[in-house]
Amino acid sequence: MDRILKPAMLAGERDAGLRRHMLGIYRYMGLGLALTGLVAFTVASSPTLVAAIFGTPLKWAVMLAPLGFVMLFSVRVQQMTTASARLTFFAFAAVMGVSMASIFLVFTGISIAQTFLIAATMFAAVSLWGYTTGRDLTRASTFLMMGLIGVVIASLVNVFVGSSAIQLIVSLVGVVIFTGLTAWDTQRAKSDYLAFAGSEQAEKLAVMNALSLYLNLINMFQLLLSFSGQRQS
Repeated sequence: MDRILKPAMLAGERDAGLRRHMLGIYRYMGLGLALTGLVAFTVASSPTLVAAIFGTPLKWAVMLAPLGFVMLFSVRVQQMTTASARLTFFAFAAVMGVSMASIFLVFTGISIAQTFLIAATMFAAVSLWGYTTGRDLTRASTFLMMGLIGVVIASLVNVFVGSSAIQLIVSLVGVVIFTGLTAWDTQRAKSDYLAFAGSEQAEKLAVMNALSLYLNLINMFQLLLSFSGQRQS
């Protein structure tokens, strides 16, 4: 009897641990999003801060700072403690909020709220599918990453070209890519727990997974807003 019950108990403990792990990832992500939104709204509500940041060359530092944080996080996460990883993630979320303050200057508040709701709904549905599907998404991830590189290159080119048609295509393709990456990153987070359950590595990977999912949702939101958002009159 013990030999029959023990595997079942272990499987139950593993499933409960996995649920706690995933909820922890979504909790980090949710707190990061809340911090980003609060900082963005606070900066956008202050004419002094808007002028100091977006009316000077400082805007380029603000725009590039999130990329620097992501690169630092990716390179240094193995040497960080779990507490340092959490602090870096929330610092990144705050800096991202400063960078995103400009959307409140361009788009209406109702449009921003509606678009975020749409993006969040899409994210939740796809993330749930990535968590529950038995299909291995590793192969698809290769094509998604290639597509992401293409979107980044096209976006940089369009900075100089300024084509609305290119921007529309980039936005549509980008939404599809980040939707796919959401499913893959969710499945990868699940696999990370099964591989490192109970170790400090699992805790740090939870923060890293939260960052990946955070970026997917933020990019989906920004891309949707770029072609469907209502601009200030």
